[in-house]
Amino acid sequence: MSFTVAIVGRPNVGKSTLFNRLVGKKLALVDDTPGVTRDRRPGDAKLVDLKFRIIDTAGLEQSAPDSLQGRMWAQTEAAIDEADLSLFVIDAKAGLTPADETLAEMLRRRGKPVIVVANKAEARGSDSGFYDAFTLGLGEPCPISAEHGQGMLDLRDAIVAALGEERAFPPRDDVAETDVDIRPTGDEDDESEPVYDETKPLRVAIVGRPNSGKSTLINRFLGEDRLLTGPEAGITRDSISVEWQWRGRTIKMFDTAGMRRKAKVQEKLEKLSVADALRAIRFAETVVIVFDATIPFEKQDLQIVDLVLREGRAAVLAFNKWDLVEDWQTVLADLREKTERLLPQARGIRAVPISGHTGYGLDRLMQAIIETDKVWNRRISTARLNRWLEAQQVQHPPPAVSGRRLKLKYMTQVKARPPGFMISCTRPEALPESYTRYLINGLRNDFDLPGVPIRIHFRASENPYESKARKRR
Repeated sequence: MSFTVAIVGRPNVGKSTLFNRLVGKKLALVDDTPGVTRDRRPGDAKLVDLKFRIIDTAGLEQSAPDSLQGRMWAQTEAAIDEADLSLFVIDAKAGLTPADETLAEMLRRRGKPVIVVANKAEARGSDSGFYDAFTLGLGEPCPISAEHGQGMLDLRDAIVAALGEERAFPPRDDVAETDVDIRPTGDEDDESEPVYDETKPLRVAIVGRPNSGKSTLINRFLGEDRLLTGPEAGITRDSISVEWQWRGRTIKMFDTAGMRRKAKVQEKLEKLSVADALRAIRFAETVVIVFDATIPFEKQDLQIVDLVLREGRAAVLAFNKWDLVEDWQTVLADLREKTERLLPQARGIRAVPISGHTGYGLDRLMQAIIETDKVWNRRISTARLNRWLEAQQVQHPPPAVSGRRLKLKYMTQVKARPPGFMISCTRPEALPESYTRYLINGLRNDFDLPGVPIRIHFRASENPYESKARKRR
């Protein structure tokens, strides 16, 4: 889990009810009688897109250290010390009590982030208790109803604001490794290239506009109704991962929420769902962009493809709902022409017509995913690259700028996943963008790198006599 949260407060303010709400199960006993909870109870909580460890504690009442209440107090203090954040629950209906003020002083001395949670805010007459909570000096209270689930989105935002984005969403262990440095072998004439590992588990994200058939596609891969589907747009909200086997290889697939244009996303919950989908893209190695074959190449489709490529992921297009297309050959020819024309930054990207409803084309789609991942991981020897660079300059020399012709001297691959290259040249800042595109297109064609992002970095060659020349001036 990313962080730990302790729920604290005086007896009978609804701490265990909030605990059960966050863990999604009735693990803690709940009753109107004060003092039901006595020990610390840990649990795994999920609040919208936050996942964390939570600790339910006993109601705090000051007593002698050797008494039962005193020992419960010690347990709660230990939970506060263990946690990264405390949720200080008060009863907005009953208002503040001297016990609340005592607890607020104790939490303030700890120096850790605290969120005042005004529970039972749905009750009539709770406004006065909510506004009284400002006097505790612990920041703006967050009104919720733990019993009815109201205010959970506001509580989520308060936790993120208190901890910060980096602590609330730490890097996960399964984030796809990208921009991998390639260490030089020391033998520039060695043209051997590493063999692709076809046994390594592969992470695939399924993205697209709402109602394009993403969840139906994954269900067809799994052979069961694992994900909720239907004709309504926007059913999927969380990014859900499932694992299955394809020809003996483990595939971890992420289903994501439909991504609409930013101007149309108004509700907070949809914004969180889209943010979760963006994180799923970063966790994946290959991303399948699902198009609705009956209305393909909407503006949002093109923006999603561009986003995936800017993130440096391998991309595959899937034209879904192919069972609804009547004239297959005509539509397919039109889709291929539009793919080449509208996605020049991903020239050669693999596009497969499929039907998640009938299962048509799914095997070809998986084969395209594997082939694209091979290209994404490809490494090219320095000797081959320099011979190619020399031939490219003979065929199309770099332009002359201010009467001086630019020279490209040396080229090597410095990154993989996606392929990244470094070219040593004179005056890299003067090299026009058109010549960079010429080199990228040449790499795609001559080294068979279709459909993946290609990055080229130019570096000025070091001149040991440059400083001496400046002194003579």
